[in-house]
Amino acid sequence: MSFCLIILAGGNSHRFRSKVGKPYQKLAGKSLIEINVIKARKFKQIKKIILVYNKKDTNRVKSLKLKNVKLVTGGITRQQSTFNGLKHLKNEKGISKVLIHDVARPNFSLRLFKSIITNMKNARAVVPKIRVQDAVKQIIDSSKEEYIIGKRRNNLFLTQTPQAFTLKEIYHLHKTNSGKYKDDDISLYMDLNKVKFIEGEKSNFKITDYSDFENLKSIYKSKQNVGIGFDVHRLVPKRKLYLAGLKIKSKLGTLGHSDGDPVLHSITDAILGACKMGDIGQMFSDKNKKFKNIRSTILLQRVVEQIKFKGYLINNIDINIITQTPKIKNYKNKMINNIAKLCEISKDQINIKGKTTEKLGVIGKEKAIACEVICSVIKYD
Repeated sequence: MSFCLIILAGGNSHRFRSKVGKPYQKLAGKSLIEINVIKARKFKQIKKIILVYNKKDTNRVKSLKLKNVKLVTGGITRQQSTFNGLKHLKNEKGISKVLIHDVARPNFSLRLFKSIITNMKNARAVVPKIRVQDAVKQIIDSSKEEYIIGKRRNNLFLTQTPQAFTLKEIYHLHKTNSGKYKDDDISLYMDLNKVKFIEGEKSNFKITDYSDFENLKSIYKSKQNVGIGFDVHRLVPKRKLYLAGLKIKSKLGTLGHSDGDPVLHSITDAILGACKMGDIGQMFSDKNKKFKNIRSTILLQRVVEQIKFKGYLINNIDINIITQTPKIKNYKNKMINNIAKLCEISKDQINIKGKTTEKLGVIGKEKAIACEVICSVIKYD
């Protein structure tokens, strides 16, 4: 089965009451849009991703620099936005199923996403639901008075997204029954026996107002891990000096099996420690000839790819570079830019400090350079 994921992010976020709309709020340096995309890309069945956005947010969307995501402007209503996305699939070859998802539900688990895809093998539509547990009341407004009646919870449930459909059927329903659309796409189905309901997740709540976002931040904070990295290299003649992936002009370079970059080695070790994945020596042994003189940028990028696969996001990197020379302040901004690109994070998630040993020890005598790093990561699933 081949799916397209349509992410709906075309609302105005009126109830959210923030200068920055919901889709662009960040957790661990990633917007809600990016978190949804990262999760979806873990599934090979997702062949195409469409993001439906509000036209007034064009600059914000473009600033995300999303790769292999089709951008589609939304409509006035949710139904119009969904149909705008579906119209881009009308003549798409090889895609028979579609997942429609609210950007404001970024906390779905990979287990739920997989269950929805799997259940579509023998269903026309799959929708996650959760039972109503609180007492339910309804206000009846008559011309004379208002009064409250209780509602039986047994027959009530809440639907969630992502919701999965056969592409041809949901496209036809949107095209011919737009007036019947209510809260979500399942409202277009007159016969709910055609829909397979599966168990949803309480944690997959929708972010409506800012307090919901604060709750989500608390959840992410509870999933935070911290790792420490340290590396030191001797300075010797006839070797190049690399710091944070930058080639530094120097008469001396670092001695090492690879290019001897103590900054990137320490970052790599800190990330591995935070993700409980061993250390750089285990992953890239200095006994292995294929790592001889390899650039540390390559090693770090490999680790970043691996932690993404395991469901981790880098939250923050704090770096101490301990050296008598060169002066780190001369290279700090370029270092931050380079690390941000290598780790696929924003520059404001990185801090660099240059330290000396006041000319004490081997570092003070310009015979070595050391680096220590603390890195925090968040496991999103």
